[in-house]
Order: sequence, then C-alpha cells, then structure tokens
Amino acid sequence: MRVVIGEDSALMREGIVRLLIDAGHDVVAKVSDASSLLDAVEEFEPDIVIIDIRMPPDMTDDGARAAREIRRRDPDLPIMLLSQHVETRHSVDLATSGSFGYLLKDRVLDIDDFLDALQRVGAGGTALDPEVVASLLRPSRRHNRTDMLTPREQDVLAQMAEGRSNRAIARTLHLNERTVESHIRSILTRLDLADSHDDHRRVLAVLTYLRATTQGPSPSQY
Repeated sequence: MRVVIGEDSALMREGIVRLLIDAGHDVVAKVSDASSLLDAVEEFEPDIVIIDIRMPPDMTDDGARAAREIRRRDPDLPIMLLSQHVETRHSVDLATSGSFGYLLKDRVLDIDDFLDALQRVGAGGTALDPEVVASLLRPSRRHNRTDMLTPREQDVLAQMAEGRSNRAIARTLHLNERTVESHIRSILTRLDLADSHDDHRRVLAVLTYLRATTQGPSPSQY
C-alpha cells in the first residue's frame, strides 16, 4: 500500500517508516504537522493515512481534525489513528464512515498484529483498540439503548466494535459461534438495527447509534 504518515515525533515517525518499508509498503510522504499532512494526502493520493492525534500547530487534536477533513475530501480513503490518547469528539464520526482504525501506541505490543490491523483498515474494515471501544460505548446520557443489553451482549458488542469476526469473538469470550450469532441477533433487535451478514456493516450500524448517544465538546483522554 502507498502510505502517508503524519507524526510529529521524529523517532516514532522514522520507526513506522522503517517498519512499513520492511513489510513491503511504499511510504510516499512523512510529515510532522497537520497542514503538511493535508497537502501530502492531496498531492500523493495514498492508499491509507496513518495519523497521530496530537500534532502541531496546536498540539491538541489537530491530527483528528485533519483526519475529518481528509475524510470529507475523500470519503473512501482508509485512515488509521495511532495515538497515546483516546479522543471521542471526532473519532465517532470517523468510525461510522468505515475504513477506519484507532490504535493506542503504548498498547501495540505485536508488530504483526499492527500490520494485520493496517491491512484490514486498508481493505475497508475497522481496527479499534479496546480502550477506544470502551470510551465509545460509555453511556453519555441518562438513557441509552445499550442499557437494554445483557452483560454478555455488552461484551459481544464491544468485540463487534473492534472489528472482530464471529469466530474471533467466540474464541475471545470462550463461546461457540452459534451462541455468538444468537447474541448478535439479539443485540441488533434490542438496538433496533437491521440484521446483516456483513460484519463491517454491523459495526458501522452499532457505531452510528453510538454517535447519536455520544456527546461532549471536549476530547476525552484516558
């Protein structure tokens, strides 16, 4: 894949570049601030963009805002946020539009897992760190439809939001696949979401609902 990287830390940026080159990817641009990132994406038309959230000039959520602008310009371009912080103000909208990943730097413990996640996002899927999922699922209003789910359905929903297949959910939660399928049907019914055999569409449907129930103008950080 042709990759553009937006990362202000020189050591982190060069490390990602070397990792991707060794894995056979083509890094077409590497930049350190949000403005240069937007210019590089427009110039090089990459297959995927890797973005840190805190970048110059403001060092707040510049990367996340740049990601939203990139998605506005090109709705189909895959985006991978790679950060030390959980930001929900912009990431919910990004997640609902698909081809999106959000991993936390300190929790990327296996290089192959990271490369697999990058490939999944590049192919139109999702890859969300569990801490990010927990922030998206955290009720922000007194009434939330997810309150109607059983604890086990909440567990399955969180796994769905991470982009896991039914088989992976079953393995993680120590269930059989038929039980997982039953939980998913129940979740979709309780949340009044249309059933689908497309795992990606199910994730988007769940996150679309979460977007409607997530509020707060300031980024959440954990």
